[in-house]
Amino acid sequence: MSLFTPSARILRGLGPHLRKSQCLRTRAQFRTLTTKPPLSSPPSSKPPRTRLDPIILHRLEAERRAYYKRRSYYAAAGFVFGMIAIFVTATQIPLDPTPKPTSTSDSSSTTSSIIKPTKLDSGRRADDPMVVLGRERKVVVQKLGEEPEEKVDVVHTGTSTVPTFPRILDFYDDEREARGNGTAPAVLDDRLVEYQLVGLGIRTVSFLGIEVYVVGMYVATDDIAALQQGLVRMIDPVASTLVAGEKEQLKGKLFDAEEGTRVWSTVLKEGGIRTLLRIVPTRNTDFHHLRDGWVRSITARAVADKEQYGDEAFGDAVREFKGLFNRGSVPKQKELLLSRDKKGKLAVWYDDGKNGAQRLGGVRDERLSRAVWLNYLAGKTVASEGARKSIIEGIMEFVERPVGTVATQVV
Repeated sequence: MSLFTPSARILRGLGPHLRKSQCLRTRAQFRTLTTKPPLSSPPSSKPPRTRLDPIILHRLEAERRAYYKRRSYYAAAGFVFGMIAIFVTATQIPLDPTPKPTSTSDSSSTTSSIIKPTKLDSGRRADDPMVVLGRERKVVVQKLGEEPEEKVDVVHTGTSTVPTFPRILDFYDDEREARGNGTAPAVLDDRLVEYQLVGLGIRTVSFLGIEVYVVGMYVATDDIAALQQGLVRMIDPVASTLVAGEKEQLKGKLFDAEEGTRVWSTVLKEGGIRTLLRIVPTRNTDFHHLRDGWVRSITARAVADKEQYGDEAFGDAVREFKGLFNRGSVPKQKELLLSRDKKGKLAVWYDDGKNGAQRLGGVRDERLSRAVWLNYLAGKTVASEGARKSIIEGIMEFVERPVGTVATQVV
């Protein structure tokens, strides 16, 4: 008896065909699973995007702009108030106030230390006769029906810290003071020379216009004729005075950087004119600060004109000039005087208000003092534009009069 039925034999014969069809079906399923869906059909897992309202976007943009505008206003206000605070601090608060004595014994010891004879930097003893830098000229003013009143002839400076400058000073550079023999010119000494104020101005620093000192230029009365003649000859070699058009021509040259330097260099070098620069600080400063400002201008001028200022002798003069100011502080309202004699020799005097005026020393090289004077008189930038303008206006008062006829100067 056969073990297989007809049905079984049929299935056994169809076995290879069934296995082949199953394999084909499996391959088709694999291709279906690995084939990417078309790009056009959106993924079913991501929700559809919501379209933003343009009105909402406009409002958000307006709010953002308003926010940044407010921030810019706050920043600008903070900057302005900060600059105002710095200006008030720099101008109103003293940087190094004088310490006050805490007890009576401290006060007495301080006073005794000032009165006690000591040797000063110039070599003179503190109990020797004091030098007066400049004797202020007094005038008698009498109003109708009133008693005559004696007043000092002064010029207002434009600042409350140093409100006035004397119009006339009497001064004499006593070089013997540096040798410490105790000899000093008295107030009524015949050697005192009268100087007249030509112009003055305020030295300021930074864009805030912080006031540092007031500077005024004085000319010896006996040398005003030489100053007139030197300036007039720059326009007309044979004239004794200048008319309106010629005055404007000279004024334009003095304000010009190159022409002004040439004119003043010639007048200072060849004129034989005695002049003074009177400097009074409006705030506490020190000698090093003042010296550095002058040295910077001298160095810049030497670099620009190496032919005239580039030798070794001028370098020695600059070092000698620096040595004069190796000192301490200069309180406000104290007087510093720079004098220039007929040969251009520079002398420096300082009055601290306690020990009398002291001669700090001098420099004989004429180019050094000329460079310091040009720092206030000529160039693209000057130490005080107000001083240059005032000095030029005073010069115009000189040159409109005949040479040798100026007796008083009206600033």
